[in-house]
Amino acid sequence: MRALLVPVGDDTYAVPVAAAREVVSEPRPTPVPTAPECVRGLLNVRGEIVPLLDLGALLGAAPTPSCAYAVVVDSAAGRGALAATALPQVGELAEVVATPELHGALAVHRSGARLVTLLDLDSVLDPARIAGA
Repeated sequence: MRALLVPVGDDTYAVPVAAAREVVSEPRPTPVPTAPECVRGLLNVRGEIVPLLDLGALLGAAPTPSCAYAVVVDSAAGRGALAATALPQVGELAEVVATPELHGALAVHRSGARLVTLLDLDSVLDPARIAGA
């Protein structure tokens, strides 16, 4: 399966290529003072306002230390952007090697020499989940 591999610190997450719309370099979000911790702010992406989400904080892992890139994705809940610490790349997901403990993750796959966590974007971008994070 082809996926966009999204680096977040020492971890790598994967989103289906079909759900990825674009990668934004050096995003500059507008802060939202009352937003949950997982919302880094709002991005203007070609005239559309989308939330920039901290995957680490949203998944209950370590918060994302920096945001060099944003991956704009679509889900059943709408469009959002995921903070990435390095340039995302397209890669192949090989066999499933583990069941993830993170809520919103589908499976842990091997991709080359690294382990990659495949995300369920409908779960990760669910507005109720974001509001409660």
